[in-house]
Amino acid sequence: MSSPTSSPNGTNNTPAAPSWLDAGAAWAAPATGYDGAQVPATKPPATQASAATTSPTTPPSRPAPAPERFRDEPPLTDAAPAAEAARPAPPSAPAAAPSPAAPASLPAHQGAGPSEDPQAFRPAWDEQTGVLSGVVRERRARPQQGWRHVAYQLTGGRWNPGLSEAEARLRDQLQKIRTPLPGPHSVVVGSIKGGIGKTTVSALLGLALAEYRGDRVIAMDANPDAGTLGDRLVGETLAAKTTVRDLLYALDEIRAHTDLAGYTHLAGRLQVLTSEQEPELSETFSAADYEAALRLLARYYNAIITDSGTGIVHSAMQGSLRHADSLVIVGAPTNDGASRAARTFRWLAANGYRHLTEDAVVVLSYDRHSPDIDDRVIRDFFAERCRAVIVLPPDPHLQAGGIIDFDALTPAARDAALELAATVAEGFQGRRTQGLASHGFRGTGGPR
Repeated sequence: MSSPTSSPNGTNNTPAAPSWLDAGAAWAAPATGYDGAQVPATKPPATQASAATTSPTTPPSRPAPAPERFRDEPPLTDAAPAAEAARPAPPSAPAAAPSPAAPASLPAHQGAGPSEDPQAFRPAWDEQTGVLSGVVRERRARPQQGWRHVAYQLTGGRWNPGLSEAEARLRDQLQKIRTPLPGPHSVVVGSIKGGIGKTTVSALLGLALAEYRGDRVIAMDANPDAGTLGDRLVGETLAAKTTVRDLLYALDEIRAHTDLAGYTHLAGRLQVLTSEQEPELSETFSAADYEAALRLLARYYNAIITDSGTGIVHSAMQGSLRHADSLVIVGAPTNDGASRAARTFRWLAANGYRHLTEDAVVVLSYDRHSPDIDDRVIRDFFAERCRAVIVLPPDPHLQAGGIIDFDALTPAARDAALELAATVAEGFQGRRTQGLASHGFRGTGGPR
């Protein structure tokens, strides 16, 4: 606290005490200690007694009249002793800090104790689930790619820089792809227009699901016009050895999955059921044939991907739509490709399949793309009418038209394939479908 100051002419500038404060309340004016802290001024009783003895005949001085705004208040002379007793002691000067080596407030054997609140350090307890949360500290996921993985290995795990954005995205995609299935699930891939990439999308979806899921996945070519799904997955020669027509002839002979495996082909972990390559025989593939094959596959497989034909009113296409749980529509960022995909949407919605279109996934294949097309308009159009829109970028390996090797894709095309599989797999649970389950294709116990 600063000391009283004087003006240049020697006048003391310290403000005077109010006139209504008499000598009996002089204790209320704090004095200043040596260290600048305010300490209460004491009123020695002996001094007052001595003054009363030495001047017995002197009448007590009458206090000055109080200002008008204080006239209604009780006099402070009589209340001073009581107020002095009730007034808390002003804070004294801070004492010197004790030595850290010998704390004075705690015994020698006792350290800093816990908080006084007994609930302060208790983990959260969920009364409904009975789960005690907050017990195990969360750790960063171990990076498996790039310089982050190298840094983690070189430091023996002592420095974990965490996952990169790309690796975190990949983990999220794989987690969605592995969504459990309560039973067999039918995914139909279709489009009105041919040569737009429908078979390529079917192959990529099947490869991604089969590679990263632990259950059985099969892709079936239901194109009545000599489909090429087998060509893109196992090659033309092998695809022609056994087809869906051979399976239909042997339906009564199949009693186990090992019997069925003799009529399918293997592309990585994906089972493939190819279509008949002879035009005369493939044209006879009807809705009844498709339903017979689908009922058999639903007994042994969890995810069934159907590469349908371009004729949306064809009998086999009608059968695949009738039993579909999920729908993937393929289009292109071109005037004709987008208009055909939009026409597919309108036809399905007008013919009893609105539930499929509202939950559909649209894939725009960028094998054909022109700078004269505003593809944003196309994407926005489909985004307002379906669940998701996936862009498949151009890829030299896919454009070659040979057997698809998932590891040979560019990073962008591979990411698009995984995003497609993850988006489709999100519909495996939590959505009411009108496909296999509603038509009794899901037997008790599921695939075996």
